[in-house]
Amino acid sequence: MHVVTWVIINIGLPLTLMAIYALCFLVRKDHVAPIYVINILSSDLIQLCCMIIDEINQDQTYDIVHYIYYSGILTSVCFMVCVSLERYLVIAHPLWYRFKRTIKISVVVSVVAWLLPPVIFLPLFLFTVFLWVPFEVIGSIFVIFLIIPFPLFIFFLVGTLRALSASVSIPSEEKRRIVGVLVLVLLIYTLLFLPYILLVIFTYMNIFDPTLDVLSQMFFKLSPLADLILYVFFRKESIGKLYTAVNWCRVANTDTNI
Repeated sequence: MHVVTWVIINIGLPLTLMAIYALCFLVRKDHVAPIYVINILSSDLIQLCCMIIDEINQDQTYDIVHYIYYSGILTSVCFMVCVSLERYLVIAHPLWYRFKRTIKISVVVSVVAWLLPPVIFLPLFLFTVFLWVPFEVIGSIFVIFLIIPFPLFIFFLVGTLRALSASVSIPSEEKRRIVGVLVLVLLIYTLLFLPYILLVIFTYMNIFDPTLDVLSQMFFKLSPLADLILYVFFRKESIGKLYTAVNWCRVANTDTNI
């Protein structure tokens, strides 16, 4: 667990910083969607820093570090919902989105998403520290907030697919990228957070699976690496280079066979 955690930190920290730097140039070109991805990656930086502190101080547990870490996870979840909603509005309500798509509104939404998890969990954290509220209560509330986005992600994906089937003005490449983002967000969310939800449910059923416990912790730590995949979908240059590289390999392979 500790070795894998340090591997995640050493890989995720520099790549996340580079991805944030690259996405800032898209925002300067008046692209709104990368703002939410930048915020996701920023929350990942907070999680990585908390992981470093936790690994360095293994003999002493800091409740405030865990509070910041889980708040960072929920902040990342909030921005994943924002990304899915933004992709859905591009297709389902293009006229409304065209006039409401401003960096100012995106900044306001980002501030709300950053403030929501601390405002909700700070009282719970204080109750846990000073009033000895059982940690299971905190875990249950945390799971409730993890379950809420699931129907939203499914709704955005289904609504986008229906709108795309009736749209003829959007290029096929753009359609694939939009659907790819929605599918990717749903897939990442399901793989990373479903094990913890199942763990809490099994715990209330007096069933404790140590393997599921370890997997849920590990998938939480893999979240910063998984979020980096979103960066690829918001960089047209990266997609183009990827297709060029694949086509070049195919041509080279064909020439070699000949």
